Amino acid sequence: MPQDESRQFAPATQRNRDPILAVLREVLPAQGLVLEVASGSGEHAVHFAAAFPNLTFQPSDPDPAALASIDAWASESALPNLRPAIRLDAMAPRWPVTQADAILCINMIHISPWAATEGLVRQAGQLLPAGGPLYLYGPYRQHDVPLAASNAVFDDSLRRRNPKWGLRELEAVAELASAAGFGEPAVTAMPANNLSVVFRKA
Repeated sequence: MPQDESRQFAPATQRNRDPILAVLREVLPAQGLVLEVASGSGEHAVHFAAAFPNLTFQPSDPDPAALASIDAWASESALPNLRPAIRLDAMAPRWPVTQADAILCINMIHISPWAATEGLVRQAGQLLPAGGPLYLYGPYRQHDVPLAASNAVFDDSLRRRNPKWGLRELEAVAELASAAGFGEPAVTAMPANNLSVVFRKA
């Protein structure tokens, strides 16, 4: 079927979706709209929408091929709480969304320019209500934690692919979040030297 041909498969999703889900069960509100920024293949959106039937999930991505993949996965799942994907560039000055009760962003910050992180945090500060969570997942540098050898190799490979990419300092992201009206991050160690980072709107 044509929609099957549109589907993309991200191997990391199969490994990290359930550990992420375990954290999200403690983070997401009981109801409302969850905006996922940089949804990629769409596999996370389907998995989480199935796990939280009382929440509405809005996937998004700037890439047309990703948008097609997201909608193909959504069509196959037929989940009533999973909206059609929307085109959203984190760096854009205005987003095609007016509000969200939670925002998820998985594995974007290190494979995008710093301006994308700035836009993500700034817009999240405008869209989320008090107490609303901004959930980030991926590898980070931390001032007081030695960088894992695998993450150092990964960081080098990213910067070779694009000098604007690379692992970000968690403290720098927290500084952006503080300026946007968020409290201190709650950090959970995840498999493969990744972190779950949750900021809540003050």
